[in-house]
Amino acid sequence: MNASLVLVIIASYFGVLMLISYRVSKKTSEDSYYTGDRKSPWQVVAFGMIGAVLSGVTFVSIPGMVSNNYFYYLQFVLGNVVGYVFITYVLIPIYYKLNLISIYAYLETRFGKNAYKIGSLFFLLSQSFGAALRLLLAAKILQYAVFDAFKVPFFATVIIILVLIWLYTHRSGIKTIVWTDTLQTFFLILSAIITIYVVKSALNLDFYQTISAVTTHDYFKVFNWDFKSGSNFFKQFISGVLIAIAMVGLDQNMMQKSLTCRNQKEAQKNILTFSLILAITQFLFLGLGVMLYLYAEKYGINLSVEQGRYLNTDNLFPMLSLNHFGVVASISFILGITAASFSSADSALTALTTSFTHDFLDVKHKNSVEKLKLKNKTLFGFSILIFTIIMLFSQSKGDVITTIFQVAGYTYGPLLGLYVLGIFTKIKVKDKAIPYVCVVMPFLTYFLNFLFTSRYNFDFGFMNIFVNAALTILGLLLFRTMNSNSNRC
Repeated sequence: MNASLVLVIIASYFGVLMLISYRVSKKTSEDSYYTGDRKSPWQVVAFGMIGAVLSGVTFVSIPGMVSNNYFYYLQFVLGNVVGYVFITYVLIPIYYKLNLISIYAYLETRFGKNAYKIGSLFFLLSQSFGAALRLLLAAKILQYAVFDAFKVPFFATVIIILVLIWLYTHRSGIKTIVWTDTLQTFFLILSAIITIYVVKSALNLDFYQTISAVTTHDYFKVFNWDFKSGSNFFKQFISGVLIAIAMVGLDQNMMQKSLTCRNQKEAQKNILTFSLILAITQFLFLGLGVMLYLYAEKYGINLSVEQGRYLNTDNLFPMLSLNHFGVVASISFILGITAASFSSADSALTALTTSFTHDFLDVKHKNSVEKLKLKNKTLFGFSILIFTIIMLFSQSKGDVITTIFQVAGYTYGPLLGLYVLGIFTKIKVKDKAIPYVCVVMPFLTYFLNFLFTSRYNFDFGFMNIFVNAALTILGLLLFRTMNSNSNRC
């Protein structure tokens, strides 16, 4: 595909984002960046959150991963739905009751200042790595599709993307993102639908034949009952529940959007609607993956294989879209991956900025000039951090989505343990001990997973978040105080 045409498409798309940003920014307060003035329509928030959760990683990784992992990922998705119900009826009421901007302020009301700080710190760590890895994949694709033709080095491509994101988010932050994410989700889903139609036509299949081709394929294995496998149903389902709670309900990035809704009831409608659309969309991408492999097989496209497993599965979708599917599919793919890239990165940077300025810089007690300076400095600082992480991992291979969930298991596990203990018990813990427990337990989880895998061939898989959270709770109980009459939120 012509690189100049792709560049024009991206520039036009960015122009639309800037127009949305300009219109939204006309009426803003000094807190609009963080709260969206709590006036966002819940339907818009729900649809826009799809793009932020899916990101470029899901857009590319899920279709490619079916060759090595079949439809086992769907077990994880089913668990997610249960997790979102928990968020809707347990976490959302707590956040609205306390009128939170940073959701980690709950930990201060329940345990103390040290719990608050360590909770926020774990989010900052996890979100920085997650956002960087998501953006890395998208940046590689845009490098291949556009910037290589103009001899732009990869580091410059990443800088360009981060600068573009800054341009349309730095003024209104979450208030702008709620609306731009809606546009970006639309293009992401539209791209998948167009690609499915193009592949279906190339395979000479009608609608019902397409469904049959996917559901009767060898890759269409949904349930894995091998208890030792990392893809075992119970491991995937339970980890799906816990990771949904952790990566959405305990994630400033996702919850900041929900907290821009007008009230608790609308925020709950938002989460339930979002969870349904997300599950359908993820199933759609899994089905697309089967079709991509069918296409490659029919047209004799060689894919890298080693010891019976496909290599670099993240390259499958972009390679076929840009080189084999024609102009319409190529354009839709570029729009989809661009939308996914901006949607995940812009909200991540805003959430990181919000969390750090409120949790560590106490921005709410500053005057307007100081607030603006601190916000801009923090936003710039996290942009530099994400750029650095991207460059460090720029040579990594394999499907990125698995890496993200593995990292989340170690970084969100302590958060999950803290919230479970805080919400479901009245136990008080020595606040000074909490950071030490939360730092030690991820390392202990990693050691146990290594031990069980090497000695017993038993892989925790995504269940490392369960082990991590359980160990955190046990560690915290060792430092409980005699007075257990804390207020339960």
